[in-house]
Amino acid sequence: MNIVKPLAFRARPKNIDEIVGQDHIIGPSGVIRKMIEHEQAFSMILYGPPGVGKTTIAEAVGEAFGLHSYKFNASTDRKSELVAIMKESNLYGALLIVDEIHRMNKDIQDYLLPHVEEGRVVLIGLTTNNPYHSVNPAVRSRTHVLKLKPIQPQDIIKRLHQVQDRFREELTATIDETVFQYIAQSSNNEIRSAINQLEILSITYPNQDVTLDMAKAVLLQPSLSLDKNEDNYFNILSAFQKSIRGSDVDAALHYLARLIAMEDLSSLLRRMSVIAFEDIGLANPMIVTKMQACAAACERVGFPEARIPLSMLTIDMALSPKSNSAVNAIDAALKDVMEGKTPKIPNHLINVANFEDKNPYKYPHDYEEALVYQEYLPKELRNTTYYQAKNTGKYERALDERNTIIKQVLKKSKP
Repeated sequence: MNIVKPLAFRARPKNIDEIVGQDHIIGPSGVIRKMIEHEQAFSMILYGPPGVGKTTIAEAVGEAFGLHSYKFNASTDRKSELVAIMKESNLYGALLIVDEIHRMNKDIQDYLLPHVEEGRVVLIGLTTNNPYHSVNPAVRSRTHVLKLKPIQPQDIIKRLHQVQDRFREELTATIDETVFQYIAQSSNNEIRSAINQLEILSITYPNQDVTLDMAKAVLLQPSLSLDKNEDNYFNILSAFQKSIRGSDVDAALHYLARLIAMEDLSSLLRRMSVIAFEDIGLANPMIVTKMQACAAACERVGFPEARIPLSMLTIDMALSPKSNSAVNAIDAALKDVMEGKTPKIPNHLINVANFEDKNPYKYPHDYEEALVYQEYLPKELRNTTYYQAKNTGKYERALDERNTIIKQVLKKSKP
């Protein structure tokens, strides 16, 4: 049996001129193109959704500078592997591509950072998470953060034509332009997925003219028509969430129907989970339990029956009281942390004996109602309030009342 590597792997661009999309960083005025033109490599973090070209761009940078590229996964690889890479790269100079850089632990980080800071290695970190929230500030301060944008359908079509021209002897099927548009719209904005679909069609229909109906029969993508003049999948997801947030049940059901027609259950359930926490939250926390039950039911029965629990939950979400107090609270706290407001933790909260500790920790359960006054925030942040209750639902109103009582009791017990 002749086993060859997937076309998407073999077709990966070798230089930035072959990369489509991301013109804001690799176009004529893009920072990466300017970096290459001026022959001055710098370490960076590339972040964005899957399939937008993070690894491809990193490898193209290494190719442009003639650097040997090493790959390291911060989630699964061990420090010993990184030590071996550093020993070898010190002989030649190298590019280190760190996947899932947001998962890098402190031990690995402490070993790596001096090599990056002294320029012995060029680091390109890859992540789908926002590095301003997820990557350690020590790593982030030594790199340039560059955000990659979702790939647009026209970019995918351009890349498919490039791949077809390059592998003409292998891809013998003649693809109708409507098929390219169909692949671009149904590939979830991922070039890799689109190339995989192109490869499947060529294997299925060698030396044949492939029509849209022929493509649909093989690719088994949803039959919903999505041409370049209509909203793409992520816009429909956004409209779905905003309709629920705005308590318009009929609009929410309309967008739900369009999403069901696309048959991407996992993405839909992920978005509904976000809505449960972000938009409804403490106004109706039971919605989270209902969301979990809905997800379990949908995964058990599949489509078309999954449309029923999805409809029930959508109606419940749209008509539920709404509160974004939880997301506002954590974002406010994160903003302080990201701005460097991380003063010393009060001594009595640290589980290590400390001779500076003038106020020993008071165990709340030893006091009436488990309430006793003591400082928990660092003194520099005293009286800071992150959580602002919204009185749109019974549960959060009860939380707000409880919070008020707690503050009153603590105020009375304050020395």
